[in-house]
Amino acid sequence: MTSTEKPIQARRFVVRGRVQGVGFRWFVEREAHTLGIAGWVRNNSDSTVEILAMGSREQLSGLRSRLQQGPRAARVDDVAESEATPVDGLTTFRIEGAW
Repeated sequence: MTSTEKPIQARRFVVRGRVQGVGFRWFVEREAHTLGIAGWVRNNSDSTVEILAMGSREQLSGLRSRLQQGPRAARVDDVAESEATPVDGLTTFRIEGAW
C-alpha cells in the first residue's frame, strides 16, 4: 500500500423507519457511487434496509450522514452501524434482490 492509499474499512448499516417502497435502495446506490463506495444494499423481510459499505473512514462517514437523511419520501428512525469484514473482489456498489 502506498502512502496515498487509505485503508479500506467495511461497515454494515441497518436502517429502520419508512425505508421500503420509497426509493431508498436507489438513493443509497446513487450516494454510494457518488462517494466511491463499494458494497450492496437490500431490503430485509423485517422492513429494514441493510447496507454493506466498503471505503475509507471519510467515505463511510459521508454515507452514514446521507443514510440518516434518506430520500424525500422516506422516514429514517434509526441507523445501526456495526463492523463488517471487507469482501475481496467487491469493487462496485449494487442493489441486491428484494427478499
